[in-house]
Amino acid sequence: MAMPQYGVVLLDIEGTTTPISFVHDVLFPYVTENIKQFLESRWDDPAVQAHVRAIAEQADKDIKSGIDLAVEVNLDEGSASEIQHAVVENVKWQMEADRKVGALKGLQGYMWQFGYKSGDLCGVMFADAVEAIKQWVRTGRKVYIYSSGSVEAQKLIFGYSDHGDLLGYISGHYDTKIGSKVESTSYTAITSDIGIEPERVLFVSDNIREIQAADAAGLQTVLSIRPGNAPVAPHAFAVSSDFTTIPH
Repeated sequence: MAMPQYGVVLLDIEGTTTPISFVHDVLFPYVTENIKQFLESRWDDPAVQAHVRAIAEQADKDIKSGIDLAVEVNLDEGSASEIQHAVVENVKWQMEADRKVGALKGLQGYMWQFGYKSGDLCGVMFADAVEAIKQWVRTGRKVYIYSSGSVEAQKLIFGYSDHGDLLGYISGHYDTKIGSKVESTSYTAITSDIGIEPERVLFVSDNIREIQAADAAGLQTVLSIRPGNAPVAPHAFAVSSDFTTIPH
């Protein structure tokens, strides 16, 4: 795999540095299995109340938009337990629909924070991804993360990983607040924010649409091939199942 010189590496997480199974089989069930008790025990926490208001506001938008099966969360009526029940049902509905809205991601991230700090959760990383990140940094390159998960959730995975605290190797984080991962303008915005020419950035992801968007923005790309990743149709992009083999 011959590649032009690059100075920045931009990494996806799910299916790239971290198995897809960790997200779907560990992180998501942690929320659905614990949200009822979490809300009951921390109901008076101002941060929890802020997340609940965000969930309620999103629910109101969904209902007004005519989204089927949207679950109402009315904060002006009912007891605390009734409101908690509505939030639980709303969150479970959103997660079953695999929605990526900010209100949901915010509450998930806040719950995961407690899970990681208590030791109930530990970020899972591919060993070759960890070694590649360290190699890139040793050779003077900067590593950034771009994931659909919130910046806060990204930091938890890398800060509480099964390879220790890796945040010292990461120069910055981006989530979908900067734009959709399948839009080329998002990658242009990221390279502009970093202050580097697009052609000097290497983007690695398991999603072919994201790879195509980054390529359209002028970035170098590598498609991540990992166990459990969705199969992709024939394409002309470089691929890797071991990031230490990507030319450094």
